[in-house]
Amino acid sequence: MPRTICSLSRTLRRSFTRPAPGLLAAALALLPVAAEAAGPYEFVAAPAVDLNRIYRIDRANGEVTSCQYGLRDDSVGVTLCFAAGEGAGPQTPGEYGLIASRHARESGIYRVNYRTGETSACYVQIRQELVVCTEQAGPPPAGTASGAGAAATGPAPGRAGPSATPPQGTRP
Repeated sequence: MPRTICSLSRTLRRSFTRPAPGLLAAALALLPVAAEAAGPYEFVAAPAVDLNRIYRIDRANGEVTSCQYGLRDDSVGVTLCFAAGEGAGPQTPGEYGLIASRHARESGIYRVNYRTGETSACYVQIRQELVVCTEQAGPPPAGTASGAGAAATGPAPGRAGPSATPPQGTRP
């Protein structure tokens, strides 16, 4: 009888250590389905340590919305949600995600397009009660002037004087 158990054990061990090629192909084919099953949205908390706000992004089109908890004396509270406003609506189809900065007092978030490398900053504009985002931008081609460097030396768009932010990588 021990001999039968040993031979059965060897047979089972062989079948699990050498998967059938068809089984491996089927498992690899299901990977995109598994990613889709995770849902079309990604959620990230705002980096501010004293703010209970989360941002949600549609990973396919880049639309950003936000929700936060609000206190109410007569109940357990309320969930306040902010719709997509200027620049936060659907973008060109891509592969979008959210990244929080590590700045403890920052309430905004970054929207990134992993396919193009473009980035925009998003935040809740309280007066309008909407999520707004800056225009998507990416680094300039190598050897060309950066838009940030140009803004730091001359008037920034919509401002009367030069930017108060010094150019990056230099000392004030």
